[in-house]
Amino acid sequence: MDIKNLITFIHVAEKNSFTKAARVLGYSQSTVSFQIRQLETELNAQLFERINHTIALTEQGREVLAYAHRISALTRELECGMKEEKEVAGHFRLAVPDSLCDSLLEKGFADFRSRYPGITLKITATGTEEMFRLMDHNEADAILTLDNHIYNTEYVIVREEQVGMHFVAPPEHPLCMQKKVSVRELVKEPFVLTEKGMSYRRLMDERLAALSLEIHPVLELGSTRLLCSLVEQGVGLSYLPDYVTEAGVKAGRLMYIDAADFEIEIWKQLLYHKDKWVSPQMRSVIEYCIQREFEET
Repeated sequence: MDIKNLITFIHVAEKNSFTKAARVLGYSQSTVSFQIRQLETELNAQLFERINHTIALTEQGREVLAYAHRISALTRELECGMKEEKEVAGHFRLAVPDSLCDSLLEKGFADFRSRYPGITLKITATGTEEMFRLMDHNEADAILTLDNHIYNTEYVIVREEQVGMHFVAPPEHPLCMQKKVSVRELVKEPFVLTEKGMSYRRLMDERLAALSLEIHPVLELGSTRLLCSLVEQGVGLSYLPDYVTEAGVKAGRLMYIDAADFEIEIWKQLLYHKDKWVSPQMRSVIEYCIQREFEET
């Protein structure tokens, strides 16, 4: 069996398109079609359903895809193991929420670059659903989530920890003088929040909806650092992870508001697909992520 045919099959399955796979691989579409037919003949199995110029994996196709990923990973591992060069090098793609970008890169990344000058890194800031889509289509090598607890046998959880969440306000705000604040009272205040549908913002909105409540923020943006600054300036309240607001609270620039009967369980998790080969560059980036996001927080 030709390994190239398996690689082509993986690309077609991930792109759901012979044309897109051909473009990525640098082949003609006829070459891609021939390789897939050759593979189907060798396996005596139909791998794709072809209906009205669209394709979808058959049940046998999904089974073969799992094996193809493993064979591809073993092939890359063998090639890497046979190389004599000792420098760790390669490209790595990581998907993260906006709120983790600062903590991941602000401190320590310069040292990481000096240790591994051969590693290039692409970070995609996006929502949890899109992260898993990227990982499932091999467009991200690993993901760092900030959402409800995710467990699926398709993924390897490298490290995880629960994250505290609080409503925050400037210390002079009247609600900070109350021991317990009702959520109904809170939602009447102006808010500055992360974008709708993004990780903990989505979970907050779902919890409020269960109480028949809703927040209409005066501003939505991705930068948690800027959100903290705006809260300190009195622009509005916010709902943020404790690791983002901790410094401001300790310095007396922010205060936590104790909302009655409002608890959301948020987890930070570092994951990759079980069929992913952990290359030397991937191992190096994962170790860096563990140090920055779990051991220093």
